[in-house]
Amino acid sequence: MKTLTLSAILFVTTALSSSAGDTYPLTDTGQDACFDNKAEIACPAAGEAFAGQDAQFTATPQSFTDNGDGTISDNVTGLVWQQVPSEERLGWQAAQDYCEALEFAGRDNWRTPNLKELFGISDFSSGWPYIDTSVFTLNGADKDQQFWSSNFYYVGTTHGGAASAFGVNHVTGHIKAYPAETPGDMPEFEQTAETEGAGGPETGENNTAGPAEFGKLVRCVSGDEIGKNVFTANGDGTVTDAATGLMWAAADAGEDMDWQSALAYGSAAELAGYDDWRLPNIRELQSIVDYSGVFPAIDAEVFSWTEANRYYWSSTSAYFSPTDPEHYYAWYVAFGYAPGSDGEDIHGAGAVRFVGKAADSPSAEGDYRPLNSVRLVRDVTQ
Repeated sequence: MKTLTLSAILFVTTALSSSAGDTYPLTDTGQDACFDNKAEIACPAAGEAFAGQDAQFTATPQSFTDNGDGTISDNVTGLVWQQVPSEERLGWQAAQDYCEALEFAGRDNWRTPNLKELFGISDFSSGWPYIDTSVFTLNGADKDQQFWSSNFYYVGTTHGGAASAFGVNHVTGHIKAYPAETPGDMPEFEQTAETEGAGGPETGENNTAGPAEFGKLVRCVSGDEIGKNVFTANGDGTVTDAATGLMWAAADAGEDMDWQSALAYGSAAELAGYDDWRLPNIRELQSIVDYSGVFPAIDAEVFSWTEANRYYWSSTSAYFSPTDPEHYYAWYVAFGYAPGSDGEDIHGAGAVRFVGKAADSPSAEGDYRPLNSVRLVRDVTQ
């Protein structure tokens, strides 16, 4: 059982002093090692190659309590989770219905988690699985551990324009849009000119068109919904999110670069009188994605956005599988389309995946995009 740390207690006390919905607690990714384009290295000093990565900046650690009744309390967010997910693999609408009808452990207010809540229990300390299995149970040992969120993919460009919804794969760590329908389980989906599009073939996960392949798992959650941003455009090229306590550069780098260059770009940046900018970790970067159904999947009223297919680096490293534990890859967010080799949107606007850090990195699951952009972040001094 994991216990509440002092820093988590202080964070929770601060969060509870605000009205519900005003705070969006972000926990640390758990990554505590540094890497170059392949292997673990000693964490570099400022100005050295690969300085400024995830492990060199810490946040409130994750803290969970096993309640002994099949539920897990998140001591930082206040959410309560099912420890063991659904036994069945369900279509998206069936998953929503399952949680809404669930009565378990003395609670009847269960719901399907939104993507930010579901991604918030991911753990990047090792990977494969990207979740702490001493806390949360998976449904099997295979790689097909996709869990539905409550977020339908209204942009509609994946899977040939068919009904799709977002989920998190807690083995591979990815967020992507999956086919929402199974036979006898058809959520309403109105095709419009804005949502029409063609999706390319899936890569790296189950792709055949049968009921078992379309069905995903669900882990229900109880508690006030979190994940709402409170953005303020500061008029100086920066945006403050009062919910998370982070300040962002309103504009991206405007160019693509490899991961080492992205780290250096962040460490050297000066903007609006601040020189403590950095590359965000993957939890921070995913926190500003807008999953409400808009395109691009970011608040365009406060953030500028430059290219439909551009990916954005995080400072968090990844590896491809237990049989290939080298850290050739780093996590990214696609605020626009996440296309395949044919240029069609495969994963959806708002997808979170990993790609090779450099031109000589091996390809992972069909993604070969070693040059990506940057959106800088800094911690707001309280």
